[in-house]
Amino acid sequence: MNNLDSWRANNEEYLANELAWLRWRLSEFAQLPDIEKPKVTEMAIVERMNPPPALLLLGQKLDLSDFEQQVLLLCIAMELYPGIARLCAKASDNSHQPYPTFALALSLFDEPTWDALCWERPLRYWRLIEIHQSGVQPLTTSGLRVDERILNYVKGLNSLDDRLVSLLVLMETAEWNVKLPPSQNAVVETIIQQLHQTHREQRLPIIQLVGADSLSKQLIAQHVAAQLDKYVYRLSVELLPTQAGELETVARLWHRESLLLPLALYLDAQEVDGKPTTEGQALPLHRFLTRSGGLLFLSTREVRQLGLPTIIVDVEKPTLTEQKATWTEALGGVADSSPQLLATQFNLNLVTIEQIAQQVLGEMPSQEEDLTPPAPLPCVSEAARSAGRGEEEEDSPLLVVEGLGERFNESAWRKTLRGKLWSACLASTRPQLDTLAQRLDPKATWDNIVLPAEETNLLHQIADQIRQRSIVYQQWGFHNRMNRGMGISALFAGESGTGKTMAAEVIANDLQLNLYRIDLSSVVNKYIGETEKNLRRLFDAAEDGGAILFFDEADALFGKRSEVKDSHDRYANIEVNYLLQRLEAYRGLAILATNLKSSLDHAFMRRLRFIVNFPFPGVAERQVMWQKVFPPETPTQDLDFNRLARLNLTGGSIHNIALNAAFLAAGAGTPVTMQLVLAAARAEFRKLDRPVNEADFRVLVSTGVRV
Repeated sequence: MNNLDSWRANNEEYLANELAWLRWRLSEFAQLPDIEKPKVTEMAIVERMNPPPALLLLGQKLDLSDFEQQVLLLCIAMELYPGIARLCAKASDNSHQPYPTFALALSLFDEPTWDALCWERPLRYWRLIEIHQSGVQPLTTSGLRVDERILNYVKGLNSLDDRLVSLLVLMETAEWNVKLPPSQNAVVETIIQQLHQTHREQRLPIIQLVGADSLSKQLIAQHVAAQLDKYVYRLSVELLPTQAGELETVARLWHRESLLLPLALYLDAQEVDGKPTTEGQALPLHRFLTRSGGLLFLSTREVRQLGLPTIIVDVEKPTLTEQKATWTEALGGVADSSPQLLATQFNLNLVTIEQIAQQVLGEMPSQEEDLTPPAPLPCVSEAARSAGRGEEEEDSPLLVVEGLGERFNESAWRKTLRGKLWSACLASTRPQLDTLAQRLDPKATWDNIVLPAEETNLLHQIADQIRQRSIVYQQWGFHNRMNRGMGISALFAGESGTGKTMAAEVIANDLQLNLYRIDLSSVVNKYIGETEKNLRRLFDAAEDGGAILFFDEADALFGKRSEVKDSHDRYANIEVNYLLQRLEAYRGLAILATNLKSSLDHAFMRRLRFIVNFPFPGVAERQVMWQKVFPPETPTQDLDFNRLARLNLTGGSIHNIALNAAFLAAGAGTPVTMQLVLAAARAEFRKLDRPVNEADFRVLVSTGVRV
């Protein structure tokens, strides 16, 4: 028999002895004949039990007086011994009261106290008993019933209250069996030290974990609880009842559970606004914290003023060096430079790194298998390769993507591993921005975009700086002198259709990163403070994977600050100030595109690392665009690119004309001819309200094409 079984056997013996004494006491009080007083053996049982019997342990933890324990025992006996109902009726001298009452207890037990009926006392405060009072029936003669959870506890069955099971989720430490890095372990030690400084009679302070990374905060909460020999349950604050009575019950039940079991509670308020729901009414979260107790962790993005004893700690993700070390350990050193590249581009917590590494390594074939390297992706132009750019890109994130294997002098197994790791990180960090941004699938490459040499070189510089960040910031020490501005912000300025969006796609495709076009109609909100909240969500969601944020029509959001004439002007300027701060703090690439460069606030211009002007294409550029606009699969016939280049159009209009001409050709069942292209061009000129010289389209007379 193990220790638990032995304790339960002794507990049953103690409880049976107590119930026998209670039956004798009721029988004697009812003056029933031939009742022999049982032999008192409870002290001998208690002496050999460690911990004490559950009933005594309950009294110690919930501060029950002797009389209150006896009242509770009377209610327990009603559930465990059928004959108690008859004895209660006899003792009360009322056949209509076959149940325990306060009146019976006050008469039955020695040293009764009236305050046991008060709601502040443990029997009612901790919901140990239920009082069934109906109509005008006095409180003292109303029936009493023990709470089911307390009945099970006294019987030696100590499990979480069933009323809380649907609200709470156990945070399994075994699932995240990772060792904390030094930066996060220091946070754990700080919390433990401050908890030890709390006097035993005082309420434990609430541990407020502040930051954007929920998994890191949960990991720290688990390590703190483990050092205090407690299990952690997680509760989302959205599940808290809004009705005051229901919320009070949940708070009391949880506080009671924290005394009966070694438990801590992790309250997840990550996405909940800190404002009251209505004027003068606190959020259910604040009411719960005020009325509950025990070891409580509160997860928030920003510091909340609770009006209660609080330990506030900022929780950040592991440092770049710690993430690199975790990648190296998780991959077993098989991926060479992958840990450095992954840690530089993706800002991940330990749990995510471990999960990705295990998943990818589990999917990999054995290293002895012969893997055929896949074909390379066409992400670098021939011109760039001939200029020697191919060798400079050996350490770029692009090269770890599956499909670029032939550009490495290493085994196909390692190339496949790198590609899978990069893809898994992209999938894991893909931000949930469906309501604030549109994810673009970048298909354009360096071969597709046509710009003057200077502008093309600036785009290459942007991509190269993303690739070489780890060398400049970490290895060359620039991060020691900078606390912001480690991301890259660029302005793409030019008329509509000159290639700004395509340039963003080219860079995203080259770097193999997610590209999001920001929906300004969803971000900007007329209500004060809502725009900043949306922007915070936007930048926070994109931060982990260094996603490329593309602010189209940026002048609508990044406009000049105005003179303050009323409160609306003041809050509009606050929005611009907030944007300036977040743009500098963002560690990824943010691209601002505008047709009105002069409308942007000058403070943004200073903070932009690159400004790329997209000029209206000249004849030479337009000729190259016409030569590249039709896919190789499209059948064409006798196209005069010199003549088409003389049409004064942007690249966007040229694309529209080519697409419309292709549809005309498909409808006519012919290849794309010069006549069809000119017909589509004439329609494009009309759409743009541009003057049309009919002489330029005189060839249409003999074609019969409908424009």
